[in-house]
Amino acid sequence: MDGKNLTLLCDFYEYTMANGYLESGMRDTIVYFDVFFRSVPDNGGFAIMAGLQQVIERIRDMSFDDSDIEFFRSKGIFSEDFLEYLRGFKFTGDVWAIPEGTPIFPNEPIITVRATAPQAQMLETLMLLTINHQSLISTKANRIVRAAAGRAVMEFGSRRAQGTDAAILGARAAYIGGCVGTACTIADKEYGIPASGTMAHSWVQCFGSELEAFEAYCRLYPNNATLLVDTYDVLNSGIPNAIKAFKSVLWPMGIRKCAIRIDSGDLAFLTRRARAMLDEAGLQECAIVASNSLDEWIIRDLLDQGACINAFGVGDNLITSHSTPVFGGVYKLAAVEDADGNVVPKIKISSNTIKITTPGFKKVYRIYGADGKAVADLVCLRDEDIDFSGPLTLFAPDARWKKKTIENYRAEELMVPIFEKGELVYEMPTLEQIREHCRESVDNLWEEVKRFSNPHIYYVDLSDRLWDLRMSLLESHGYRH
Repeated sequence: MDGKNLTLLCDFYEYTMANGYLESGMRDTIVYFDVFFRSVPDNGGFAIMAGLQQVIERIRDMSFDDSDIEFFRSKGIFSEDFLEYLRGFKFTGDVWAIPEGTPIFPNEPIITVRATAPQAQMLETLMLLTINHQSLISTKANRIVRAAAGRAVMEFGSRRAQGTDAAILGARAAYIGGCVGTACTIADKEYGIPASGTMAHSWVQCFGSELEAFEAYCRLYPNNATLLVDTYDVLNSGIPNAIKAFKSVLWPMGIRKCAIRIDSGDLAFLTRRARAMLDEAGLQECAIVASNSLDEWIIRDLLDQGACINAFGVGDNLITSHSTPVFGGVYKLAAVEDADGNVVPKIKISSNTIKITTPGFKKVYRIYGADGKAVADLVCLRDEDIDFSGPLTLFAPDARWKKKTIENYRAEELMVPIFEKGELVYEMPTLEQIREHCRESVDNLWEEVKRFSNPHIYYVDLSDRLWDLRMSLLESHGYRH
């Protein structure tokens, strides 16, 4: 899509609604929308916020050229007033967001948009597709990295990604989540994510012998010699030939750093045997890289079985988040300003209770205990002045009977201003800073929240005032609690 105007990458009904707002006299009506998600992928304890940089870029670049205007005119349903509105379009609203790399939890706003109704409506699809995709991949990557327990994880998924953006931005999201590098070359050029790779089986097959292929590779790339040893037979051919190549080519150069990669077979058994063979040959510095349809569960099992692996290359299960391929972020109206500028809260009600929204213009605090660990998030109305000077009582999600009171804590507001009156006011951190922020923020979560199976449910509570507002709106629509 390079060079394409992506403004029309949008659900068609966003434009029919925007046209309808103008035709209904709501051109300048101010509305508030929240982006939030309802459940964590893989039934995990938390997700990782990612994609904000691309949201910023797409909002900033939104425009409609003559061909776009003619396209809308050809549909025969849009007013000329709306077409002229699009011709001079520029986003003039406000946006707040939780920074990238931050752990996020269900049902709390991660982005809030305040803008005119037509403008806010047209942001929905581009915002969701961006945040949903990168948050999904960063969350999966973080799970895999944590399973690797300090061993390097490289993202190897470009060829299995679902399109070019999925490969490139997926590599970006995986890096935020903790991967040390990528196989995607353009991700290195565009974002500075270290690109790395070894060889394919085809390299070995193109030579007269496996040993010849290994020696040639070592001569070409002596400082990055990682040999793929499972083209024919790992134990009887691959590793013995790798040992010969390392000794005959690298050792005379004074180079001891090298590696082998195994891409098939019983990785626990093969890596244990490989380690013994390499050590016996005096190649204690030779690292072992494993790949082949890995995910966090397989990696954890391999390490539990004593696999001797120094690094992992993870492809399709990471870049597609194969086990849970959808991040359920949504974009819902939370409030509308009346003619006097008063914020009128709005609620969406459903027989499916998980789809009932939290009304109002909101902000989010993260509460940290005396040990520095995050213990809960508190969602409150934007104009609330919360008293954090004394003990704080928090309630469990959707279980107001279950509560805990904490003392010696600090509260940090999570959402920061991104756009003010259409102008970008956020200084975008570097990708390295985002990645480090992610690492530090995840370290500040309790281990119980980070469990892969049955993680502790992290408290996301509503302030008393916000809770009462939600309940009153439910009751006003005939619902009782």
